Amino acid sequence: MEELVGLREGSPGKPVTLQELWGPCPRIRRGIRACCGYPEQEQPPREGAVTPVSCPGGLEWLKERLFRVGEDWYFLVALGVLMALISYAMNFAIGRVVRAHKWLYREVGDGHLLRYLSWTVYPVALLSFSSGFSQSITPFSGGSGLPELKTMLSGVVLEDYLDIKNFGAKVVGLSCTLATGSTIFLGKVGPFVHLSVMIAAYLGRVRTKTIGETENKAKEIEMLSAAAAVGVATVFAAPFSGVLFSIEVMSSHFSVWNYWRGFFAATCGAFMFRLLAVFNSEQETITSIYKTRFRVDVPFDLPEIFFFVALGFICGILSCAYLFCQRTFLRFIKTNRYTSKLLATSKPSYAALVALVLASVTYPPGVGRFMASRLSMAEHLHSLFDNNSWALMTRNSSPPWPAEPDPQNLWFEWYHPQFTIFGTLAFFLVMKFWMLILATTIPMPAGYFMPIFIIGAAIGRLLGEALSVAFPEGIVAGGEVNPIMPGGYALAGAAAFSGAVTHTISTALLAFELTGQIIHALPVLMAVLAANVISQNCQPSFYDGTIMAKKLPYLPWIRGRQIGSHPVTVGHFMNCNLTTLAKDMPLEEVVNVVTSTDVSQYPLVETRESQTLVGTVERTHLVQALQTQPASWAPGQERFLQDILAGGCPTQPVTLQLTPETSLYQAHSLFELLTLQALFVTSRGRAVGSVSWVELKKAISTLINPPAPK
Repeated sequence: MEELVGLREGSPGKPVTLQELWGPCPRIRRGIRACCGYPEQEQPPREGAVTPVSCPGGLEWLKERLFRVGEDWYFLVALGVLMALISYAMNFAIGRVVRAHKWLYREVGDGHLLRYLSWTVYPVALLSFSSGFSQSITPFSGGSGLPELKTMLSGVVLEDYLDIKNFGAKVVGLSCTLATGSTIFLGKVGPFVHLSVMIAAYLGRVRTKTIGETENKAKEIEMLSAAAAVGVATVFAAPFSGVLFSIEVMSSHFSVWNYWRGFFAATCGAFMFRLLAVFNSEQETITSIYKTRFRVDVPFDLPEIFFFVALGFICGILSCAYLFCQRTFLRFIKTNRYTSKLLATSKPSYAALVALVLASVTYPPGVGRFMASRLSMAEHLHSLFDNNSWALMTRNSSPPWPAEPDPQNLWFEWYHPQFTIFGTLAFFLVMKFWMLILATTIPMPAGYFMPIFIIGAAIGRLLGEALSVAFPEGIVAGGEVNPIMPGGYALAGAAAFSGAVTHTISTALLAFELTGQIIHALPVLMAVLAANVISQNCQPSFYDGTIMAKKLPYLPWIRGRQIGSHPVTVGHFMNCNLTTLAKDMPLEEVVNVVTSTDVSQYPLVETRESQTLVGTVERTHLVQALQTQPASWAPGQERFLQDILAGGCPTQPVTLQLTPETSLYQAHSLFELLTLQALFVTSRGRAVGSVSWVELKKAISTLINPPAPK
């Protein structure tokens, strides 16, 4: 029987069967047939027919949808989820190892020798393995990784720094470092930012190969900037401060277009990180990591604002002392004959020696009794953020030192009958000050933000306890009396000291996201600003200081309103010794220039007389063209560079250039904004010089520290 036919609406007149015309969801079915590779009118094979083995149309459609150019949603979700899984798995494994260490220390008995060995051998073995394993895989795995990432995002290429083997070395080494607990007193923020950036670089390479597009340097930097925010967010479950902290630390200029990428990826990572804790029955719902119980109705009196600002200035002064001592000691370790030789020949031995010193100092029956060494880093923060005054609670009573830390009364670890609360807090600060500086010299994966955050909390706690003793009934304001909460000062001190050390303001927001309360927003922000006023005018940040100590390429900051950068022009500091190649230059002279210099590219000018800049030519391309001269050339005939260029040697146009009248401030802004390494200087089209990072750094150094008049 012949099938009935009809016309589809909007069709050019080609008839179709009524079964096809009246079928449900015709547009969806047509789309499915198209993506499966079937023509518009061709039906799928019936049952029993031979089906095609491959589905190229469907694969092409899937590839286009998942890896569409300009579409980054899938990429960012995958990045956030992967980093959350890695962070939670690492925390889970490290928690088991730390509990095993505590069990071993508890079960060895009361003999001091066995207890001392169980306390010290554990971190010594872990740190030795961490340093030896990570350094044997790649030397780039040591430290936090943030100084190197900051250098890379400024346009400098560091080979193999984002290689996938570096990822494995960093994960294993960081896990061993964190498994030592508070004995070594190190964190994971910096290395996790490095890990996140490595994952983003790997996913970017996969995406590029899948869709077959060429590498886009600007696109890569945008995705790496978003990955830096994910690293912070999956450690603290703090997406807002993660984005802002990564911007402040990693970038001198930030594109607003890239803002949503960082927030989206950081939110996915933070949400998944806290969701895993709920799935594992560690939390009932998604909450902040360090919950506090501050008084909400009147968290602080108005006169206390003065003490919060004073705390900020104190943290700023102490941060300058810490930064200076840390940078000086790091330089001493690298230049000292014995330590430099030990680091060059046996890094695990140096790590073991430092770990033995730190573990011996924190041994609980010894000096560690006066610095709460039995508490983990998380328990340090939980206890320091306590809103009760320990000094007032121990004024008429002396709580016993328990055999094991009491989770409900962690503050017992900070009390000693002879030292009092003030003595233990002050001793903790003095000891951790030099111990952290010593720990930063170990060549292993480790983060340094969390220890700085805890030291700042101890500074604020010490001031808060002193104020609670000076004003036991609180500060009278408007006839109402409210007791002082030392935990609020600990929160402000943590944000202020860490912000001063890293030269960031977002640590204030990080403190709010960590605790889940924002009632101290104004005093904490004022303390952070006061601390940064001191530190930013006296010392470079922790990461900038590490860049200088490691002698990595960097551009120093320039503040046009404070120094005379506008009157200084490029003509005052440019490099005038410019080697150019003219199109009318004989090949013999070209060969002499190439063999006598080692630059990567040469400026190409029209003629030797005019010196008009027309482009650049890469050294590798030029050498290859010189080695493969066409056979059609007659022997003995003089040839010029333009013959090589006409034969196919590629050249690049110069799209951006400076003039001798360009100010230093403008040149510096261009280099930072566009992540440039060098620019040519032209005067009315004539090439007269060049400017690179070397000339800019010398010019800025001369402005900041002018030479003495002769």
